Amino acid sequence: MIARPRGRFARLAGRATLAAALLVAPHARAETGWVGDQVRLNLRTGAGNQFRILGSVVTGDSVEILTRGDGWTEVRAQGKSGWVPDGFLQSEPPAMVKLARSETETAELRSRSGALGEETTKLRSENAELAARESEQRAELERLTRDNLELRAGARWPEWIAGACILAVGMALGALLRGSAHRQTPRIRL
Repeated sequence: MIARPRGRFARLAGRATLAAALLVAPHARAETGWVGDQVRLNLRTGAGNQFRILGSVVTGDSVEILTRGDGWTEVRAQGKSGWVPDGFLQSEPPAMVKLARSETETAELRSRSGALGEETTKLRSENAELAARESEQRAELERLTRDNLELRAGARWPEWIAGACILAVGMALGALLRGSAHRQTPRIRL
Protein backbone atom coordinates (compact mmCIF):
# COMPACT_ATOMS: atom_id res chain seq x y z
CA MET A 1 0.00 0.00 0.00
CA ILE A 2 1.34 3.40 -1.00
CA ALA A 3 1.09 6.20 1.44
CA ARG A 4 -0.33 9.35 -0.08
CA PRO A 5 0.59 12.69 1.34
CA ARG A 6 -2.29 14.71 2.62
CA GLY A 7 -2.64 18.36 2.69
CA ARG A 8 -3.03 21.36 0.50
CA PHE A 9 0.61 21.47 -0.67
CA ALA A 10 0.50 17.84 -1.80
CA ARG A 11 -2.66 18.42 -3.86
CA LEU A 12 -1.15 21.51 -5.53
CA ALA A 13 2.04 19.62 -6.37
CA GLY A 14 0.03 16.78 -7.91
CA ARG A 15 -2.03 19.14 -10.03
CA ALA A 16 1.07 20.99 -11.24
CA THR A 17 2.69 17.71 -12.28
CA LEU A 18 -0.44 16.65 -14.17
CA ALA A 19 -0.69 20.00 -15.95
CA ALA A 20 2.98 19.88 -16.96
CA ALA A 21 2.54 16.36 -18.34
CA LEU A 22 -0.50 17.42 -20.39
CA LEU A 23 1.28 20.46 -21.81
CA VAL A 24 4.42 18.55 -22.80
CA ALA A 25 2.62 15.55 -24.34
CA PRO A 26 1.36 17.24 -27.56
CA HIS A 27 4.78 18.80 -28.21
CA ALA A 28 6.56 15.49 -27.85
CA ARG A 29 4.48 13.99 -30.67
CA ALA A 30 4.80 17.03 -32.99
CA GLU A 31 6.33 16.34 -36.39
CA THR A 32 8.71 18.74 -38.14
CA GLY A 33 7.91 19.92 -41.67
CA TRP A 34 9.67 22.24 -44.11
CA VAL A 35 8.27 24.68 -46.61
CA GLY A 36 9.47 23.83 -50.11
CA ASP A 37 11.44 26.46 -51.98
CA GLN A 38 10.42 25.29 -55.44
CA VAL A 39 8.77 28.20 -57.25
CA ARG A 40 7.24 27.83 -60.69
CA LEU A 41 6.63 30.98 -62.72
CA ASN A 42 4.52 31.02 -65.84
CA LEU A 43 6.19 32.59 -68.87
CA ARG A 44 3.44 34.67 -70.55
CA THR A 45 3.10 36.37 -73.92
CA GLY A 46 2.46 39.75 -72.28
CA ALA A 47 2.76 41.68 -69.01
CA GLY A 48 -0.31 40.42 -67.16
CA ASN A 49 -2.16 37.33 -65.98
CA GLN A 50 -4.64 37.61 -68.84
CA PHE A 51 -1.97 36.72 -71.45
CA ARG A 52 -1.39 33.20 -72.75
CA ILE A 53 1.18 30.94 -71.01
CA LEU A 54 4.18 30.00 -73.20
CA GLY A 55 5.96 27.80 -70.68
CA SER A 56 7.36 28.05 -67.19
CA VAL A 57 10.58 28.60 -65.32
CA VAL A 58 11.37 27.09 -61.93
CA THR A 59 13.68 27.91 -59.06
CA GLY A 60 17.27 27.55 -60.23
CA ASP A 61 16.64 28.35 -63.91
CA SER A 62 18.64 31.28 -65.22
CA VAL A 63 16.96 33.82 -67.43
CA GLU A 64 18.15 36.75 -69.51
CA ILE A 65 16.37 39.97 -68.53
CA LEU A 66 15.29 41.89 -71.63
CA THR A 67 13.10 44.73 -70.26
CA ARG A 68 11.44 45.71 -67.01
CA GLY A 69 7.83 46.87 -67.02
CA ASP A 70 5.25 47.88 -64.44
CA GLY A 71 5.20 44.83 -62.12
CA TRP A 72 6.39 42.51 -64.91
CA THR A 73 9.79 41.67 -66.47
CA GLU A 74 10.38 40.43 -70.01
CA VAL A 75 12.89 37.57 -70.03
CA ARG A 76 14.38 35.01 -72.38
CA ALA A 77 14.52 31.46 -71.05
CA GLN A 78 14.81 28.09 -72.77
CA GLY A 79 14.86 29.82 -76.16
CA LYS A 80 11.56 31.62 -75.55
CA SER A 81 10.82 35.26 -74.71
CA GLY A 82 8.03 36.00 -72.27
CA TRP A 83 6.92 37.95 -69.23
CA VAL A 84 7.14 36.94 -65.54
CA PRO A 85 5.98 38.85 -62.44
CA ASP A 86 8.54 41.12 -60.75
CA GLY A 87 9.84 40.21 -57.33
CA PHE A 88 10.71 36.61 -58.15
CA LEU A 89 14.00 37.32 -59.95
CA GLN A 90 17.21 37.90 -58.04
CA SER A 91 20.74 38.78 -59.09
CA GLU A 92 22.38 35.76 -57.39
CA PRO A 93 21.59 32.08 -57.79
CA PRO A 94 19.12 30.74 -55.20
CA ALA A 95 20.29 28.78 -52.20
CA MET A 96 19.36 25.42 -53.74
CA VAL A 97 21.64 26.09 -56.76
CA LYS A 98 24.46 27.22 -54.49
CA LEU A 99 23.91 24.13 -52.35
CA ALA A 100 23.98 21.84 -55.38
CA ARG A 101 27.21 23.47 -56.57
CA SER A 102 28.70 23.19 -53.09
CA GLU A 103 27.70 19.52 -52.84
CA THR A 104 29.24 18.79 -56.25
CA GLU A 105 32.41 20.64 -55.29
CA THR A 106 32.50 18.86 -51.92
CA ALA A 107 32.15 15.47 -53.62
CA GLU A 108 34.97 16.35 -56.03
CA LEU A 109 37.15 17.56 -53.17
CA ARG A 110 36.45 14.39 -51.17
CA SER A 111 37.38 12.31 -54.18
CA ARG A 112 40.57 14.31 -54.68
CA SER A 113 41.29 14.10 -50.96
CA GLY A 114 40.94 10.31 -51.08
CA ALA A 115 43.19 10.10 -54.12
CA LEU A 116 45.73 12.40 -52.47
CA GLY A 117 45.58 10.30 -49.29
CA GLU A 118 46.32 7.16 -51.31
CA GLU A 119 49.12 8.94 -53.15
CA THR A 120 50.54 10.21 -49.86
CA THR A 121 50.54 6.69 -48.45
CA LYS A 122 52.24 5.40 -51.60
CA LEU A 123 54.84 8.18 -51.53
CA ARG A 124 55.56 7.57 -47.84
CA SER A 125 56.10 3.89 -48.58
CA GLU A 126 58.41 4.73 -51.50
CA ASN A 127 60.22 7.26 -49.32
CA ALA A 128 60.81 4.63 -46.65
CA GLU A 129 62.14 2.20 -49.27
CA LEU A 130 64.42 4.88 -50.73
CA ALA A 131 65.67 5.83 -47.26
CA ALA A 132 66.50 2.18 -46.56
CA ARG A 133 68.30 1.86 -49.91
CA GLU A 134 70.15 5.12 -49.26
CA SER A 135 71.41 3.89 -45.89
CA GLU A 136 72.52 0.62 -47.53
CA GLN A 137 74.29 2.56 -50.27
CA ARG A 138 75.99 4.84 -47.73
CA ALA A 139 77.25 1.80 -45.83
CA GLU A 140 78.49 0.27 -49.10
CA LEU A 141 80.19 3.55 -50.06
CA GLU A 142 81.95 3.72 -46.69
CA ARG A 143 83.10 0.10 -47.06
CA LEU A 144 84.38 0.73 -50.59
CA THR A 145 86.17 3.91 -49.46
CA ARG A 146 87.91 1.96 -46.66
CA ASP A 147 88.82 -0.84 -49.06
CA ASN A 148 90.16 1.69 -51.58
CA LEU A 149 92.34 3.38 -48.95
CA GLU A 150 93.64 0.01 -47.78
CA LEU A 151 94.39 -1.01 -51.35
CA ARG A 152 96.19 2.24 -52.10
CA ALA A 153 98.31 2.00 -48.98
CA GLY A 154 98.83 -1.75 -49.40
CA ALA A 155 99.68 -1.49 -53.12
CA ARG A 156 102.61 0.92 -52.65
CA TRP A 157 104.86 -1.04 -50.32
CA PRO A 158 105.35 -4.01 -52.68
CA GLU A 159 106.34 -1.58 -55.41
CA TRP A 160 108.81 0.13 -53.09
CA ILE A 161 110.32 -3.17 -51.97
CA ALA A 162 110.56 -4.39 -55.58
CA GLY A 163 112.21 -1.11 -56.60
CA ALA A 164 114.65 -1.28 -53.71
CA CYS A 165 115.53 -4.87 -54.57
CA ILE A 166 116.08 -4.00 -58.23
CA LEU A 167 118.28 -1.07 -57.22
CA ALA A 168 120.27 -3.22 -54.81
CA VAL A 169 120.74 -5.99 -57.36
CA GLY A 170 121.73 -3.42 -59.96
CA MET A 171 124.29 -1.86 -57.66
CA ALA A 172 125.66 -5.26 -56.72
CA LEU A 173 125.96 -6.28 -60.36
CA GLY A 174 127.52 -2.97 -61.22
CA ALA A 175 130.09 -3.37 -58.49
CA LEU A 176 130.88 -6.92 -59.53
CA LEU A 177 131.17 -6.08 -63.17
CA ARG A 178 133.22 -3.04 -62.50
CA GLY A 179 135.55 -4.86 -60.20
CA SER A 180 136.14 -7.75 -62.60
CA ALA A 181 136.49 -5.49 -65.63
CA HIS A 182 138.93 -3.34 -63.75
CA ARG A 183 141.28 -6.15 -63.00
CA GLN A 184 141.47 -7.68 -66.40
CA THR A 185 142.35 -4.70 -68.47
CA PRO A 186 145.49 -2.82 -67.78
CA ARG A 187 145.30 0.82 -67.84
CA ILE A 188 147.20 2.72 -70.30
CA ARG A 189 148.42 6.02 -69.30
CA LEU A 190 149.63 8.61 -71.58
